[in-house]
Amino acid sequence: MPRVGFSEWFALTKVVARGQLLRYRGGEQGYTTQFEQNLEKQMGVKHALTVNSGTSALISALAAAGIGPGDEVLVPAYTWVATAIAPLMVGAIPIVVDVNESLTIDPEDIKRKITPYTKAIMPVHMLNLVCDMDAIVSIAREHRLKIIEDACQAVGLMYKGRRVGTIGDAGAYSFNQFKNLNSGEGGAVLTNDDRLFTRARMFHDAGSYTREYSYESNEAPFIGMNFKVSELTGAVLHAQLPKLDPLISRLRSRYPIMVKHLSQTDKLKISPHNDPDNAAGLTVILNTAEDAKRFAKNRGVDRLIDTGRHVYTNWRPIMTQRTFDDRMNPWKWAKRDIRYSEDMCSRTLDILSRTCRVSLGPQYPIPFMELRGRSLLKAAS
Repeated sequence: MPRVGFSEWFALTKVVARGQLLRYRGGEQGYTTQFEQNLEKQMGVKHALTVNSGTSALISALAAAGIGPGDEVLVPAYTWVATAIAPLMVGAIPIVVDVNESLTIDPEDIKRKITPYTKAIMPVHMLNLVCDMDAIVSIAREHRLKIIEDACQAVGLMYKGRRVGTIGDAGAYSFNQFKNLNSGEGGAVLTNDDRLFTRARMFHDAGSYTREYSYESNEAPFIGMNFKVSELTGAVLHAQLPKLDPLISRLRSRYPIMVKHLSQTDKLKISPHNDPDNAAGLTVILNTAEDAKRFAKNRGVDRLIDTGRHVYTNWRPIMTQRTFDDRMNPWKWAKRDIRYSEDMCSRTLDILSRTCRVSLGPQYPIPFMELRGRSLLKAAS
């Protein structure tokens, strides 16, 4: 994550001194608007909308894309639970799909999980690891499905010359404290579609019909939520954005160093990557779960199955199909009986039990990472 420092403090000080904390009703051309304009330019996308979390970005994008009750949305078995919750918030049902060794949604299992009720795919770029978007786009076109990219854990990453989050119909970013851009909490919807942007902006702001916007004259107002951000969030993000590409550059420069060392043993293999030329995240696959458990004892190494909050078996409200009120339970609106079980994505569980994430240490100098690579090679061997 980028360090929070003087530039963020200075921007926040200016907002407080001005006394205009709202982004609307006086703050329209403030930091939040400037951040969106800069984000659009940097990501190469027509529209960016800042919201209060990555979850809100996913929900807004699904609502904007017309996903609703009875629809099925394909989500990966390895992701933060918000990916699966977002379809439910618009009345749709998450259908859980295996990941492959790249730790991203498996295109072959996508094909197996498509039904007449499938309306969207939500590929998740986990741990700065990009999905096989060529295959996913091909499947979506064949079956006329929407693609809502969850790029919350890969803000700013590239896939074959395009920024993730800008390839599908819409994308979602998170600016949570642990993400590549950090405003504590926050998010954004990205899209090149004028109507989808208009609908996302309406949905994220219950009072959108009172504001003067472009792109909204052809869309009748509908009921929305309150996912807006304040100028305080906008100020932090505006200050953070110039730090994003240097952070990604540091991650990319360290990837080949670690691969060079860890490729010298037959005790593990480098996980496949869907765009190795732009790799900014590294995971390795051990021969057995016990081998992975031992390797994870090294500093800067985590076995993925042990970070259980991102594993579908630990999505308790999803697995039990519980909502705040049973009358508002989307599973009751499904067009077929949907059941979840702990072994429904057993291939994912096997992969996660044998896979470790290796930190690329963007905060450390290159010589240190060379030493780190040699140390991990020795530990693996």
